[in-house]
Amino acid sequence: MPRSGRRLPATRPVALAALPAALLAVICAGPAPGAPAPGAGSPARADVRPLAGAHARTGAPSAATFDTTPARAALERLLPRHAGQFTLVPDPTAGADTFTVSGTAGAVTVRGSTGATLLTGVGWYLQHVAGADIGWPGDSIGMLPARLPAVPAPVTRSAQVPHRYALNDTDDGYSGPYRTFEEHQRQIDLLALHGINEVFVQVGAEYPYYRALQRFGYSAEELRQWIPGPGHQSWWLLQNLSGFGGPVTERLMRERAELGGRIAEQLRALGMTPVLPGYFGTVPAGFAARNAGAATVAQGDWAGFDRPDWLDPASPVFAKLAAAYYAEQRAVFGDSSMYRMSPLHEGGRTGSVDVGAAAGAIQGALHAAHPGALWAVLGWQDDPTAELLAGVDTSKLLILDGLSDRYNRLDRETRWGGAPYAMGTIYNFGGHTTIGANTSVWLERFGPWRAKNNSALTGIAYLPEATGTNPAAFDLFTDLAWDAGPIDQRTWFAGFAARRYGRPDAEAAAAWEELRKGPYSTSSGLWSESQDSLFSARPSLSAVGAAYWSPKSMRYPAGSVRRALDHLLRVDPALRRSSAYRFDLVDTARQALANHSRVLLPKIKAAYEAKDLARFRTLTAEWQDGMRLLDQVTGSDPNLLLGTWLSRARSHGADRAEQDRYEYDARSLLSVWGRRSTSEGGFLHDYANREWSGLISELYARRWTAYFATLDEALVGGAAPREIDWHAFEEEWAGRTTRHPDRPGGDPYRLATAVAAALPAAATG
Repeated sequence: MPRSGRRLPATRPVALAALPAALLAVICAGPAPGAPAPGAGSPARADVRPLAGAHARTGAPSAATFDTTPARAALERLLPRHAGQFTLVPDPTAGADTFTVSGTAGAVTVRGSTGATLLTGVGWYLQHVAGADIGWPGDSIGMLPARLPAVPAPVTRSAQVPHRYALNDTDDGYSGPYRTFEEHQRQIDLLALHGINEVFVQVGAEYPYYRALQRFGYSAEELRQWIPGPGHQSWWLLQNLSGFGGPVTERLMRERAELGGRIAEQLRALGMTPVLPGYFGTVPAGFAARNAGAATVAQGDWAGFDRPDWLDPASPVFAKLAAAYYAEQRAVFGDSSMYRMSPLHEGGRTGSVDVGAAAGAIQGALHAAHPGALWAVLGWQDDPTAELLAGVDTSKLLILDGLSDRYNRLDRETRWGGAPYAMGTIYNFGGHTTIGANTSVWLERFGPWRAKNNSALTGIAYLPEATGTNPAAFDLFTDLAWDAGPIDQRTWFAGFAARRYGRPDAEAAAAWEELRKGPYSTSSGLWSESQDSLFSARPSLSAVGAAYWSPKSMRYPAGSVRRALDHLLRVDPALRRSSAYRFDLVDTARQALANHSRVLLPKIKAAYEAKDLARFRTLTAEWQDGMRLLDQVTGSDPNLLLGTWLSRARSHGADRAEQDRYEYDARSLLSVWGRRSTSEGGFLHDYANREWSGLISELYARRWTAYFATLDEALVGGAAPREIDWHAFEEEWAGRTTRHPDRPGGDPYRLATAVAAALPAAATG
């Protein structure tokens, strides 16, 4: 949230004037109900006071009538020229998660069971009647007629599953830890439009820890050093690391807490459930020495970081700390009916702790603060284990399966003993800009998994590590939860092509048919994401991927993307003015170039090994020309700019030193990720690689230029190439404060045409 430009006293919330009046009804009213009283000598602390209605609201839709004003406001934001042609009617009696759409030209009526469901009805109308798309990113609403078309006959739809969950634990880090409220609000609007009803809220999650732990022997300064910068907090909440990218200021934490509170309240206002982080035992070092009766387990290493300690949930101190945490959380974020926790995520050590008893204690502490609340746990690697499941009431548990479309021969009922789960997808890792998803796997599995005897499938979980890429994948995956019958993949993509740019077009249809057959029809077995680009890889003649954990080769025929680019360039000029068309054109051109890197690098290697200096220089010049063009074409779209990422981070600093610290937090996540041990030993360098203008030119292209220079010198001198300390190279970049444009430049169509001209179709396979 951008700084207001003035420093406020530590005894009052920041930027209260910016909050809606409904959020300010309860301020400065003392400790939250149930909060432990500060002990003697407890430090004075700044308060972020409870939000209006926070104690009464759980985030679950009300059975009584509801106020449609928040849905109406969202509709005004989504369809500013056409919102007045919709009548939104609250209808709680229609059944859970149900909408009905009807009406004549220019007068469309949507009835729904919650504010969010009303918006889902509007989304259905746009998709199936008006033929327009509001995607993530890009839309074609500018192509809508002045008078909206009539609904041929009233249509009623109900959700096929009760849980439609969105956002990975890493989304705040990889999608943008320094986003504004307006950006989060846009995200909520899009999620509601696409039928989501449960949304993870991570922003500001550090504040309850900061407040509560000051009652257990830690100073404010110690905790500010322990809490990471916003860019790395996702992994601190997962108990993987601490401290990196900080220290954070109390002002920033209060601003983030208020932002998170506004996000939670916005979700409640639409009848959606804000899913809040729960407490499962993460503590700073030395907790047992400062708290009698506490037992902690050192958690060892995670990718080169020392993990925070784990407080044994069965120890008596855990219940006290959990109660303090939930009380502080309630004061800022209000209550919810769903909390997100994954103890022992990606490793960790149990020591002598009984995992079943620990899980029972974690759930018990949650229910003591929020009776009957649902515990959402990520299905990832070996989690949740049989031991954890044996210790809890699984009727109050939801497993968010992050592997549903990745592996074969899955039997979730047997694996998890019948515990309820949501079929999930993680088709994006680290914010990679690669196109594609295992969409055919979704369609093959969702219906049969629901229909099987004793099925425990009760939802969908939209879990890309970063959102805002692959709009077709977002649309299709969320459609699963609302379509009563099987979805035919080819038919769906044809319909998507027709509405994506505002009306049917033969070239658009051909483009999306190529993309459907290629990157959107990858198979399960090992991967759920497409390959990333070698342009963004750490230089090596034998490079097979940029991120260590990414696919090592093409997952589809590269020619499908190249042919799609030709078709998009031939789309009717009248349809080219939408932001959806411009994004798709740029993104497809970017992907075609990225795929060509896998054709070009082996040729460069062959020339080098043959000691053919002339050919080596010709091919490396072609590589560098490709990177320059890649930087230019991505610079023509607002969604692909490094400058936006950096300016957001700097906007949170109160002075130059703080601005530089947050910029390093943001830059390091894209490059070195963490310290040297993390980058090298943990293989996390370039994990969050992405083809963004500015990032390409200032980091990726400079790396390859330096590398090719060493190989050129070696060929000329007949010696082995000199070594480059890549971590030092990347760390120097992460510490820079150079500025980059945060507005697009250049003509997307002209630049995409240049990409097509540079890539003969026959050369791409």
